[in-house]
Amino acid sequence: MKTAEDLRALLQRIDHRSYPAYKDLRGSYNFTDYILNVDHVQGDPFASPSKVSLCVTGKRSAIPAKLYENRQRRIILQDYLLRQFGIQADQAAFKAKGSGKSGLISVSRCGQEILERGACSITENTGDILLRLEVGLPANGRTINSREAIRIFFELIPVCVEKSLYYKALNHALLEENAKLADNQAYIRKYMKEHDLCAFVADGSILPRESGISQKPMKGAVRFKSPSSMRGEIAVPYGNPLTGMFVPKGVTLIVGGGYHGKSTLLEALERGVYDHIGGDGREYVLTDDTAFKIRAEDGRSIKNVDISMFINGLPNGKDTQHFHTEDASGSTSQAANVIEAMESGSKVLLIDEDTSATNFMIRDELMQLVVSREAEPITPYIDRIRELYEVYGMSSIIVAGSSGSYFHKADHIIQM
Repeated sequence: MKTAEDLRALLQRIDHRSYPAYKDLRGSYNFTDYILNVDHVQGDPFASPSKVSLCVTGKRSAIPAKLYENRQRRIILQDYLLRQFGIQADQAAFKAKGSGKSGLISVSRCGQEILERGACSITENTGDILLRLEVGLPANGRTINSREAIRIFFELIPVCVEKSLYYKALNHALLEENAKLADNQAYIRKYMKEHDLCAFVADGSILPRESGISQKPMKGAVRFKSPSSMRGEIAVPYGNPLTGMFVPKGVTLIVGGGYHGKSTLLEALERGVYDHIGGDGREYVLTDDTAFKIRAEDGRSIKNVDISMFINGLPNGKDTQHFHTEDASGSTSQAANVIEAMESGSKVLLIDEDTSATNFMIRDELMQLVVSREAEPITPYIDRIRELYEVYGMSSIIVAGSSGSYFHKADHIIQM
């Protein structure tokens, strides 16, 4: 393995040469406290940035093993380290100057969800950290600027590593809180499976978001309060027992007036398949991780899907057991979405009437008198909803604001 000084000498040697000479950087370099790997070099300063990875041993990072002793703790720690490195990278980006993407230092952008990402991983038995980032190698025009490249590799990246990947520089109390949060979330998910729950929404949760393009919590939002008829309590491993709304398996209807939070609740349940970071407001809004949001998708492509459960006898004679189309209607697209969810193993379907094809969801009595059942190729979802649960074990959570037809099919009704 080459040393950091070998990298410095190489950069000095190729200074002012044409940009492709940067290809010589590929390889691994020992910076004593970590290993720097140049995995891929961009061919041009305006092209996608170069791929670089950093390896820090568990001994050097000194993060206590208890913080990654199980899967959920490891994932939330990886997530936290990546966010911390991202903060440092934002501060260091473009301090090295040049043309195109010169001076870029960046990592994957994290949302509010806690996910296992390829950008940062921790080896369970050793605590070794692997972090992947992108670097824009500096150039003047299309000529190598080694002085600025040396600044990136020997000044800026080392500071990012020191402030984000070493235990001594991290918020120890927050790391402990994250570990406890991860254990609580895992415990609730286990509890849900053992008690036949589709979802859990803790009292005090903040469901509304800041805006249509932001998943951050809305300031001054009304906190969620569970109805007494569906309220339950879970004694989590850390902290006081949590009270909140239990959503049992079966058919659940969410109703209420306009602007009363029906879709907001469904959206929170939709995202509850993922765990969320502390302070998000939805840390304890958890949904069965097989849940699917079902909607109409006019114009989508469908390939070889059996939608005959819902659609049969099309006027053009098209085979609905092996249905193909490059331009699906609202009803055929929603039918395909349900079948695809079923085939993928989903046990919970989330549906909002606002984003559904009306003729797929219901057919009222008058319409059935006008168009007989024999002449209608669509079997609406309302006619299959009990079968989906009782035969296939698929629960439904449906937002309804204009039609009361589903009241007769529901096991539970939540009025907002």
